[in-house]
Amino acid sequence: MTTATATAPSPSPAQTAASPAEKRARRKALLHWIAVHSLGIAAALFFVLPFVFVFLTSLMSDEQALTRDLTPNSWHWDNYVRVFETAGFLTWWRNSLLYAGLGTLLVVVSSIPVAYALAKFRFRGRHLSLLLVIAMMMLPPQVVIIPMYLFWAKQMDLSGTLWPLIVPMAFGDAFAVFLLRQFLLTIPNEYVEAARIDGCGELGTLVRVVLPMAKPGIAAVALFQFFYCWNDYFGPQIYASENAAAWTLSYGLESFKGAHHTDWNLTMAATVLVMAPVILVFFFAQKAFVEGVTLTGVKG
Repeated sequence: MTTATATAPSPSPAQTAASPAEKRARRKALLHWIAVHSLGIAAALFFVLPFVFVFLTSLMSDEQALTRDLTPNSWHWDNYVRVFETAGFLTWWRNSLLYAGLGTLLVVVSSIPVAYALAKFRFRGRHLSLLLVIAMMMLPPQVVIIPMYLFWAKQMDLSGTLWPLIVPMAFGDAFAVFLLRQFLLTIPNEYVEAARIDGCGELGTLVRVVLPMAKPGIAAVALFQFFYCWNDYFGPQIYASENAAAWTLSYGLESFKGAHHTDWNLTMAATVLVMAPVILVFFFAQKAFVEGVTLTGVKG
């Protein structure tokens, strides 16, 4: 007794061939992918190529740096050693670290309680206080620089130092307060109320409950402030220009450029050393930075 096995008929070429609509959809998707990635690559090159040019020029010899060559014939890593051996460069580096580090710490510590009060307290004049903070953000520093300079230089006798720039940061910053307040609004009030019911005071609630949940927002504010202090040129020019021992890297780089106006390789090497800390800090903290900036716009 034989058993017949039926085999499924193979699909015809007409059935396997894609329809014209599917072909058009695939072609459109391919063209869209090429267009999007081409724009992305072009934008990336637009921002990256200047840094590549600066880095390659910093490794050229003194003679080649004055030519139109784009890549070094020989790699002179000793250019960075020569920059560090320049008189005052290490002092400028130390001053920049002091200004950026201490300034960031003071701004974060002084702005958190104000932002917490504006976000979680209900009191008369709360909206007016927020409007004043926003108004302070709109006020350019050049508007108040003359009375501030007269106070710190004439009354406090602190000209020629960085303290007129660091001390005011202990009283908060309008942008930091606003950014932290926006982030703290995303933290549910139920957590704060539960801590209060359990007998935790306002300071304990802030330290034990709110701050652990606000790490991305604090990281974003800290990075913004660090970048501002590290790149600040206007402030050191006003208060510390008369004392070379108080210069920061941003201001000292201008003096370095004037002293080595023909040594473009050394100027580019100094520029790389000034940019390197900012790039490294952002590279290692970009996740918290992006998350903090994104979440601060959820509620207003």
